[in-house]
Amino acid sequence: MLSKKTKYGIKALTFLARQEDQTPVAIADIAKSENISVKFLESILLLLRHSGFLGAKKGKGGGYYLIKDPKDINMAKVYRILEGPIALLPCASHNFYEKCDDCKDEVACAVRKLMTEVRDNTLKILENNSLADIAF
Repeated sequence: MLSKKTKYGIKALTFLARQEDQTPVAIADIAKSENISVKFLESILLLLRHSGFLGAKKGKGGGYYLIKDPKDINMAKVYRILEGPIALLPCASHNFYEKCDDCKDEVACAVRKLMTEVRDNTLKILENNSLADIAF
């Protein structure tokens, strides 16, 4: 199941993408519009800023804003930053691979085969969507 952190991060990015003038938006305004706790949203936006998706301006008129065009923000990258691995099992992961402790034969493992297919299809959907695709 998708974590609230990832859900709220995508909602916040979508909110920012829909701003016409791309001026900074206060955290409180995003939180109110998207029904997200300000404190939780602060940690999510900070992570997205450190990951190169957002900029921040302090002081009066400050807030967060996109530093990339929404069409250049790939949802697979956003997902990995907020959620971690796309694969549901470590043995089916491209970037976070780990052998399962209870597995005798990875090649013949039915669970791994199924979860690899789930990963591949999920990855295809995420990689084929940008922030612009889902925001507009």
